[in-house]
Order: sequence, then structure tokens, then C-alpha cells
Amino acid sequence: MRARPIPTVALLAAWLGALAAGAGMAETRVDAKADWSIFRSDGGERQCWIVSAPTGWKALRGRNDVTSSVRRGDILLMVAVRPAEGVKNEVSYTSGYPFRKDSKVTVEIGNDKFEMFTEGEWAWTPSPADDDRLVEAMKRGITAVVTGVSSRGTQTIDTFGLRGFTAALTKAQELCR
Repeated sequence: MRARPIPTVALLAAWLGALAAGAGMAETRVDAKADWSIFRSDGGERQCWIVSAPTGWKALRGRNDVTSSVRRGDILLMVAVRPAEGVKNEVSYTSGYPFRKDSKVTVEIGNDKFEMFTEGEWAWTPSPADDDRLVEAMKRGITAVVTGVSSRGTQTIDTFGLRGFTAALTKAQELCR
């Protein structure tokens, strides 16, 4: 498993603030392609990323998978491009709750299934090669279904639309050459 940088609180706040308010900051929302927004940071080393919120989600609790009402923070699926670090497709997911310690998140796209490791409210694939495989599946897919387990034992199932994913990632990679 490789270590992944956890986004700083300031950068995360900028992402979410820009997403929510279209704020004109050093981190700027530059475009959108269907389900995906494209951001660029021009402060210091250039970074770009695409982000999407789920089109739907549910929470299940207990043996009989009873639908549960739960409070969650922001739920986002992202792909980062950081050329100075050699990063072209870093996939991350934030659940809006702390994950169960040492748990895994699964991502299903059509018949393809991927696993992500967790830390706090974040999840990543184990390697850049896994990022590349997941991104290729996202380019071909219609939806990504992300399943995780909270520290309280609630299973969440988030569905993300993949319309515009390829165009958004291409634009982010062009912006960050």
C-alpha cells in the first residue's frame, strides 16, 4: 500500500467552497462536463482535479439491511493531476463520515470491481497502476457505485454519474501540463 497525501484542510475547504459557491480563489472552478466539475490551483505548484457529488446514496444498518437515516458531510469522488509530483490520475473518495478502522471501500463500475484503503474520511487505491485501471473503467462506465462502512458500522452505498468524466479529466490534464 502506498502512502497518499491527505488534502490539507485549507485545500479541501477551497475545493468544497469553490464547488458550493463558485468562488474565485487561487483554487478556481474552471469548467464542468456533465456530472464533473474541473478545478485548478495556480498557487505554488499547479494542481488540477475533477470532482463529482453522488447522484444518489443510501445507508444500511443491521442484519436485515434496514435503510437508515444518517448525517453525513460532503461526499465526493475526485481525480487529481499534480504534474510536479508525476501524478496524472490519483483517485480519491471522501465519505462524509469516518470509516471503520482498517476497512476497505469498493468501487463497482459495470462488471469491474476495485478496492480502496481508508484513512479517516478518505479512501484511495493502493497504487498508481490501480488508479490507472480505475480511471479506464470510469471512462467506459455509466455509473460508479462506491460502498463503505462507517466507524459506527453503517454501510453506505453512493452512486456517482460518469457522464462527462473523460472530457473533464482530459481538460484537467491539459490545464496542468
